[in-house]
Formats: sequence, structure tokens, C-alpha cells
Amino acid sequence: MGAVLALVSLLLLLVQILLVARAILDWSEVFAGPSARGSLRSRLSAVVYAITEPILAPVRRVLPPLRFGGVGIDLAFIVVFLAIVIIRALLP
Repeated sequence: MGAVLALVSLLLLLVQILLVARAILDWSEVFAGPSARGSLRSRLSAVVYAITEPILAPVRRVLPPLRFGGVGIDLAFIVVFLAIVIIRALLP
């Protein structure tokens, strides 16, 4: 049972890392502008989004982003990230 919990914890850690990578890629696009098609950042973004979007989309349907003028805060990202932190803390 311990090995299964260790594997679950590892998978959750990988999802956390991918969520952080997604946030960094999102902010890099804000500051540096859109990347050229086929660039490393573009390909990396596509992979990270393909993995994280199926996790975030159902939460985003229930909890849409908050809008403040032209700025949006993705609450789904925050909720999923915190849920993973809590779940990993509860695992022995």
C-alpha cells in the first residue's frame, strides 16, 4: 500500500510542477508576446496545456475566471493547485 501512495504522491507532484510550468509559460507570453509557431516555447506550451487542461477545464466550468477590467484570475488553477497540496499533505 505504501508504494501505491508513494506513486500517487509522485504523480500529484508532477501535476503540480506542470501547473507551475503552465503559469510560467502564460506569464512569459504576457511579457514576451506570442511565440513563433514551432518554437521551443510554443511546443512546450502545447504539451503542458494538453496535460493540464483536462484537469482544469471541469473546474473552470464550475468556477469561471474572475474578471477585473482586462485582467482575469483563473480560479480553477488556484483551486486545483491547492487541492493537490492538501491531498499530498494528507497522504502518509
